[in-house]
This record gives sequence, C-alpha cells and structure tokens, in this order.
Amino acid sequence: MARLVRHFVEEPRQCSYLPNLKAALEYRLMVDVTPMELQALVVRGWRRFGPAYFRPSCASCMECVSIRLDVHRFDPTPSQKRGLRRSKRFKVELGRPRIDEERLTLHAAWHGTRESSRGWEPTNLTEDEYATQFAFPSSTGREMAWYDEGRLVALGLIDVTPDCLSAAYFFYHPDIARLSPGVGNVMQCVELARELGCQHMYLGYRVDGCPSLTYKGGFRPHELLMGRPALDEEPVWLEAQRTVATPEDKD
Repeated sequence: MARLVRHFVEEPRQCSYLPNLKAALEYRLMVDVTPMELQALVVRGWRRFGPAYFRPSCASCMECVSIRLDVHRFDPTPSQKRGLRRSKRFKVELGRPRIDEERLTLHAAWHGTRESSRGWEPTNLTEDEYATQFAFPSSTGREMAWYDEGRLVALGLIDVTPDCLSAAYFFYHPDIARLSPGVGNVMQCVELARELGCQHMYLGYRVDGCPSLTYKGGFRPHELLMGRPALDEEPVWLEAQRTVATPEDKD
C-alpha cells in the first residue's frame, strides 16, 4: 500500500512547453505504490519519475491534456508502420531499470542534442540522480533497452499495470535519429501493451501549442482526459476529434 511522504504544489515558474505562460506541478512523493494504485493515478492524469508522482496544477491554463491510445483500436499511419519496421533492426530487451556508465553516457549524448537544437538547459546527470529519477525501486517500472550489435542505442522507461502501459521517458543516441526512433518507441510500446493484455497505452500530455509534442496527436484514434479529476472522482476520457493536421497527415 502506498505511503505518502509529502504532498505539495510548486511555485509558478516559466512553462517549459509554452514559454509565454507560467506553470506549476502538483507533487505527491510516495513509496510502496502498488500497480493498482499507480493505475488509479495514471488514469487521472498523473505521471511518475522515481518516487515523484505529478500532474499539472496551473491556475489559468489547461493546455497539458493527458492522452492515451486504446491499443486494440489504434490504426497506425504508413509512416508509423515504417517507424516500427525501422525499430525492428534493434534487439529490444525488457527488464527492470538499472544504472551504469553506458546509460549515463547515452543520456548525455541525447540531452546534448536537445541543448543545441532546442535550447535546453545543460545537464550533467549524476549516477545518484539517474538512479532516483529513472531506476528508483518500483513494482511497476520497466526499461526497454535497444541494442545494435551489443551497443546500447536507445532506452525507454515505462510503467506497467494490469490494464495499462505508461510511457514515461525515452532517449536515444544521435546516430539513430534518422530512423525515427521516437515513433518506433511508441509503436514498440503499443505492441508490448497488447502482448501484456493491457487496454491502454498512455503517452503523457498533449500540448497543441508545443512543437516538440505535436507528434502525439498523430497517433489515432486517441482519447483525451477531461479536466483534472480528484482521486475519488471518476475520470472521463473522450475520443479526440480530428480537427488539426499534423505531419502524419502527409502519408
């Protein structure tokens, strides 16, 4: 059973998705969270990094909308199918998240490309920081490690519960960027969710005004969470209407 260590809402700061707005996250620091307890959080729009469970708590903005796919109804586009085929060249191993020099080096190489192309703040993720954020002991946490002839080239961090797979984080080596690994990761997660008997695959938040998150709207049909339901409130998910064109529409 989950044990709540701390519950708070951070002070408003510049939004990393929409820089002209202020953002704030609500946090629940918890340990011993069971798969069913995490599932109850995920279906209400919460995400997890290590022991930190969070969701948006912005006072005047609702642009971050939780998005999920019904993996049995999902209908991939031709380019999404190509992304899956490209990812099949790699050996993908599913296991418990762990920390080593290879993973730290891969993350540093990936983050460096974001710093130069998207203006991200430089980071020097330490072993302790990686262990806390990505390899914290959890009953639901898994990693999908991509290998190319024994070399680690990509890593996806996910949570698995009885009825859902939640994609938390994905990073890859710049050498494979041309192969659309981000699309391949989503497609690999959909396949895994089906194999595990899950109904839904959660993609985090869709933010229509953020270019780096536009791709999420291209996975269809998808459902969006209405509002920010309380833990004792029944969540309402509705299928999104196709009103805005995305890069996937070119296929």
